[in-house]
Amino acid sequence: MIRKYEEFIAKSKLESVHRKLSIHPEDYIDFSSNDYLGFSKNADVINAGINASLKYGSGSGGSRLLSGNNELFLAFEELILSDKNTKAALIFNSGFQANSGVLESLTDKKTTVIFDKLNHASMYHGVFTSSAKLVRFNHLDYDHLENILINEKSKQIMICSETVFGMDGDIADVNVLSDLSNKYGTLLYLDEAHATGIYGKNGYGVSTDFNLNPETTVIMGTFSKALGSSGAYVACSKLIQDFLIQKCRSFVYSTALSPFCIGAAMAAWKMLKYTKSVRKKLLEKSENLREKLKRSSLKTTGHGTNIIPILYKDSKSMKEAKEACLKGKLIVSGIAPPTSPTPRIRIALTTKHTDEEIEKLLERITK
Repeated sequence: MIRKYEEFIAKSKLESVHRKLSIHPEDYIDFSSNDYLGFSKNADVINAGINASLKYGSGSGGSRLLSGNNELFLAFEELILSDKNTKAALIFNSGFQANSGVLESLTDKKTTVIFDKLNHASMYHGVFTSSAKLVRFNHLDYDHLENILINEKSKQIMICSETVFGMDGDIADVNVLSDLSNKYGTLLYLDEAHATGIYGKNGYGVSTDFNLNPETTVIMGTFSKALGSSGAYVACSKLIQDFLIQKCRSFVYSTALSPFCIGAAMAAWKMLKYTKSVRKKLLEKSENLREKLKRSSLKTTGHGTNIIPILYKDSKSMKEAKEACLKGKLIVSGIAPPTSPTPRIRIALTTKHTDEEIEKLLERITK
């Protein structure tokens, strides 16, 4: 067994895809963080977390179904369902835990799950665990999706897509996904991990801009990116919420989130509706950088988001670009297969990046 692990590690190093944990000095400029609005360092958000801990303790003490539930969870869930325009909501410990657990519990071997090919690994994990039939459609290709729906014989179908794709920086057409779901009588599962906090009229996600079917739509989002805390939510119908409380193992058998995380995330959530101007400026800066990168003959993907991937021909070239940025005290994410289909540098702009910092990145990365 040990020999197998050694061979895997040696191969990953040879192919320039070996992962390492690292800590960078504080004077480095971070373009890899998902803390899009800078809420993780916001004094009001931090103080809300501290106050929640002082009242409820540093930890929850148990699962929500045993000793870990309190008024804080219920109040936040009421807020989420209201702002997401759904009938119910349920808080989870992480986006991975929510995606994998919810998709596992809502599907089984009689279910066909129709998937955008570039959905997150946590969504794949949930489907694989449930033994559902998985059929993938080409990324954002809704003609391909409908063709699959036309020919699918199963009576239990779920369509799954991210709304803002975290590795590709593009946005799903939620209106088309909803129309197809209604037309063919399917469940619709939307992952708003990267959309929560930035997109939609008040920052509550792309889904809030559309009139979605409240009985057949399930929406996941996280507190760990733009909200600057930790945890996730599922916004859905009351029936599906109740079903998840009964059947979702990642919810039932997990110790609930700490009161600090809930208090901090709820404070950030309440602040979102006041961030319209900074969110607009962030997206304008992002599109400006994307256009400048394209003019420099670098291949980028995506549109309309603050996530800007730069594609490279191989993992070695990508790694060299990442190292060049680090030498300039710039932190970027280097992503290699199988995490993404092609090697890339993933740039995530936040509201805290200055024009001067962005220009420094542009100069370094184009060289």
